[in-house]
Amino acid sequence: MTYDFRHIKVTTQHGVATLLLSRPQQLNAMNRLIIEEVTLAFDALNQDPNVRAIIFSGEGRAFCAGDDRKEHVHPKNEQQARSLVDAIQRVTHSIMMGSKPVVGAINGWAVGGGFEWAINCDFPIWARSARGFFPEVSLNLFVTGGVTSLLPALVGLNKAREMLFLGEKYSADELLEMGIAWKVVDDDDLILEANEVAQKLAQLPELSVRAMKKTLNETAFSSIEAAMELETEATIQGFMDPLTTEKLRSF
Repeated sequence: MTYDFRHIKVTTQHGVATLLLSRPQQLNAMNRLIIEEVTLAFDALNQDPNVRAIIFSGEGRAFCAGDDRKEHVHPKNEQQARSLVDAIQRVTHSIMMGSKPVVGAINGWAVGGGFEWAINCDFPIWARSARGFFPEVSLNLFVTGGVTSLLPALVGLNKAREMLFLGEKYSADELLEMGIAWKVVDDDDLILEANEVAQKLAQLPELSVRAMKKTLNETAFSSIEAAMELETEATIQGFMDPLTTEKLRSF
């Protein structure tokens, strides 16, 4: 298959595809196009018979710095807000419900939606200098990506409350201790380690890998679909509140 995108780069080699967020000057921050391209890329890779595993990373100094404040187009009505949030939630569906295992190679900042994408990965490997946090509540918004289901399952309800309400910033080592990061490696070793893990996954029988991913995610996170529906409605309400516009301007 040939992949041609504007804000992401996709390469394949020996059964492993690498999906690289590629807006380095904007710290790979999210605009509508990159959100849609990530979904399209994951969907295509999950259907590509030559791909057995996927690496998800960011070009430059960040994995993904969340919403692009300079390009942010605030929804004017509920229909526009729903369209945007649905597009964001589709990324999580493509990562977590897709057939191929996803190795996250998390570099630099993973903020808001970018942090969500890191958590959505099956094998999240963090560079030692990487950091993550959720600013949404302070902006009168809400998280997406199923993290209201994923975080309590991974770190416990009390720690999830701390992360989501208070928006604390966490180092890679702290995230490893909490169970958010699967591994932490030196920055220079990040892509090498991600490739080694992805190659191991690519060499496993495809049918059993696909079944294992599906079964684990559906049983371990049985409430994720309901959580994402609630997240969507809460995020739409946040977009429609005039206070949100003020918060975003001052952030």
